[in-house]
Amino acid sequence: MTPEALSDAIVRTLAALVAEGKLAAAELPESVVVERPRNREHGDWATNVAMQLAGRFGVKPRELADALAVGLTKVEGITKVDVAGPGFINITLDAASAGELARTIVEAGEAYGRGTDLAGVKANLEFVSANPTGPMHIGGTRWAAVGDSLARMLQAQGAEVTREYYFNDHGAQIDRFARSLLAAARKEPAPEDGYAGAYIDEIAQRVLDETAEDILALGDELAQEKFRAAGVELMFAEIKQSLHDFGVDFDVFFHENSLYESGAVEKALDKLDSLGHIYQADGATWLRTTSFGDEKDRVVIKADGDHAYIAGDLAYYLDKRSRGFERCIYMLGADHHGYIGRMMAMCAAFGDEPGVNLEILIGQMVNLVRDGQPVRMSKRAGTVVTMEDLVGYVGVDAARYALTRSAISSSLDIDLEQLAKKTNDNPVFYVQYAHARTKQVANNAASLGVDLSSFDPALLTHETESELLAKLSELPRIVAGAAAEREPHRVARFIEEVAGSYHRWYDNCRVTPLSGGDVEPVHRTRLWLNNAAGQVLRNGLALLGVSAPERM
Repeated sequence: MTPEALSDAIVRTLAALVAEGKLAAAELPESVVVERPRNREHGDWATNVAMQLAGRFGVKPRELADALAVGLTKVEGITKVDVAGPGFINITLDAASAGELARTIVEAGEAYGRGTDLAGVKANLEFVSANPTGPMHIGGTRWAAVGDSLARMLQAQGAEVTREYYFNDHGAQIDRFARSLLAAARKEPAPEDGYAGAYIDEIAQRVLDETAEDILALGDELAQEKFRAAGVELMFAEIKQSLHDFGVDFDVFFHENSLYESGAVEKALDKLDSLGHIYQADGATWLRTTSFGDEKDRVVIKADGDHAYIAGDLAYYLDKRSRGFERCIYMLGADHHGYIGRMMAMCAAFGDEPGVNLEILIGQMVNLVRDGQPVRMSKRAGTVVTMEDLVGYVGVDAARYALTRSAISSSLDIDLEQLAKKTNDNPVFYVQYAHARTKQVANNAASLGVDLSSFDPALLTHETESELLAKLSELPRIVAGAAAEREPHRVARFIEEVAGSYHRWYDNCRVTPLSGGDVEPVHRTRLWLNNAAGQVLRNGLALLGVSAPERM
């Protein structure tokens, strides 16, 4: 019996109690939450539904729990129902009902763990959005792994997700990049506020090699513009290729400069003005964000006529909403924490609901350690550690897994030596090895004549089988929670627990008969459980964008 089936049984029992006049007529829930009890001696599942709904039916929680317990004991597959404390209901299933989950998982395949909580939701997920002035640094790499995994989990809950990259091609950082390229081409020192590193020399030389005219013979202003256009294009192409090689592809690359060229900035300001949120003071144009909880009002057009940075933010958010996105999720680095107040005020000023139409996720820093010492410099970028550095050390799978398995709200230290080990101390190896073992077991079973021709879940009685089944049943809840809370690390931590349960089961229960022995129903039934475990591990790894190898 799956958690969903048990939830349906509880709702049906409530309906029966109302129909029989044992409960007052009241609105029935569509579903109820059932969870694994912390102490497995209390049963297979637990629910506090009686405490949640007692008021609705005009009874005490314990009274409702007792009535539900009587009704649930009549449900096929339930062997015992106990009521504890003020109204907690603990439910124990018979072995056959619990074991049936193995067949459910195998038959569902890749669909197991998916849900419909976000069906119909159109979400724009913007992440990475690194300036095209250098290779992808390690902080952006964390966002690439987390953002892509979050997109997969939102999609697994039915959301229509657009992965978007905000291409910062407007502003002072691009000017500094162009000046740095020009200086490198002339064999001059980098500007004091410019960019340095081997990659600057590489890009500058490529611009020279791929441009028909003699750029260096042009005047400074025209030469800088040439380096700006060609250099940004080359750098951004390199970033996109690095992301693709990392398993991350975007649906939309949005150019910041287009907001100014298209008139989108003026359109946004006009709308806010019509809503009464714009005013003039000290020669500048202001947005009255303090009306919406910001610590101070914000200048949108400076006294010299130039747009403040927030003007682009206003136009970009309005553009996303005009494209039909009801959920706009921004993933920003730790240095953007101060943006939250003004961005949420901006959302409210447009008449939207902060935290619903606009969400902002702030990620913390990543530190790499090797041989006990911090890794601070890139051979190519010079001043920062890059995506290509990390992938070069440990590979794509290990990099993605390591960057996703911790909450984004916490700083992350990655031990490169541990991550490169092929031992159980390495989390990604531990999970991938468990998956490879399920494939090895299945292959060995096939060679010895063990197949899926029969299935008797009542035979899955060993304590490690109960533990493994209990863990496998949680994938739908874990994925739904990870999507709802925007916490992909929940899936990584979960499949590590699945791997542990599987390894313990493997050590205690044989899928194949001993040498010379006959194939029995229990062997075939255990093969179903083995394959179910492999499917859950595979589905979890896929949500993280990590491969599920069949051999290790």
